[in-house]
Amino acid sequence: MTKLAFVFPGQGSQSVGMGKALHDEYRVVRDIFAEADEALGFDLSKLCFEGPEEELRLTYNTQPAILTVSCACAAVLRQEGVACQVAAGHSLGEYSALVCAGSLKFADAVRIVRQRGRFMQEAVPVGEGSMAAVLGLDNDKIVKICQETEASSGLAVQAVNFNCPGQVVIAGACAAVDAAVVALKAAGAKRAVVLPVSAPFHSTLMQPAADRLKEVLAPIEVADARFPVIANVTAGPVSKGAEIKELLIKQAARPVLWEESVRYMQEAGADCFVEVGPGRVLSGFTRKIAKGAQALNVEDPASLAKTLAALKEAAQ
Repeated sequence: MTKLAFVFPGQGSQSVGMGKALHDEYRVVRDIFAEADEALGFDLSKLCFEGPEEELRLTYNTQPAILTVSCACAAVLRQEGVACQVAAGHSLGEYSALVCAGSLKFADAVRIVRQRGRFMQEAVPVGEGSMAAVLGLDNDKIVKICQETEASSGLAVQAVNFNCPGQVVIAGACAAVDAAVVALKAAGAKRAVVLPVSAPFHSTLMQPAADRLKEVLAPIEVADARFPVIANVTAGPVSKGAEIKELLIKQAARPVLWEESVRYMQEAGADCFVEVGPGRVLSGFTRKIAKGAQALNVEDPASLAKTLAALKEAAQ
C-alpha cells in the first residue's frame, strides 16, 4: 500500500501562466481562483495567467499566487480521489499544506501570505540583505563558517534553508553573506553563489516580520490538522491548531529544515512524494533525499494525468 506525502513549493517556483490550463479544465480550480481574487480585492488570476513577470515576482504577489495554484492542484487531486497521509511545504508552502490539511481556511491563508510577503520585504531595506546557495559542503561546516563570519563582522549571516544533501542556502546582511561566500569557497564548497532575491528570508533579520505576522495570526482560527503536517521549524509532525499557529510565527525568522522533514516522512513510511503546485524544485530535492521513493508532481493537466496513472499502477 503506497503511503502518500504531499509537498508544497515555496517562493521561486512561480511562472507566468501557472494554473491556467487547470483553470480552463476544472470548475473547482476556477472556484479557488475566484475566491482568491475576492479575498485579496484584485485580479490575482490575471497576474498568474498573464503576468507581467516582474509584478508576479514581487514577494507580496508571489506568495498568494503560488499558494492559490498549489491549493487548486490539491483540490483537483482531492476531486480525483487522491488523498495524502502526511504533508509538508517549503517555507510559504507550509501554508498550502495547512490549507490542504484543513487547518487554515483558504481565504484566510491567501490574505495572510500576502501580508507575510509584505512584512518580509519590509523587514530589511532592499539592498541591505541577501542570500547565497552553497553547494557541495558539509552542513556543519557551513553553519560553523556562518557563525564565525557573524562573530567577526558583527553582522547577521546564517544557514537558513537545508534543502537536500549538498545544497544549503545562507542569508543575512549583504557584507556578511559576501564574506561567508569567500570563506565557504576557501573551505571547499563546489559553488557559493549570491541569489537574485530581495531579502534575507528565514534569517534572524526577519524577526520584525515574525512579530508583525503574530499580530495578523492572533485572530485567525487555526483548526487541528486532519493529518500530520511536518513543520519547517522542527522537521517534526504537528496537528494541534495552537501549536501550528506558534510554529508559523517562528517560521518567518527560523531556518527551513527541509531535508530533515523529507527524511522524517520517509522514515514514517511515505514512499511516494507528490509535489503539489508550480514547478518541480521539490521533486529534485526528494530524489536526492529519499532514495527509493517515488517523486511525482501536479501542476497542469499533463502532469496530473501522469501522476494519476502512476498512482493507479502502484495501487495494482
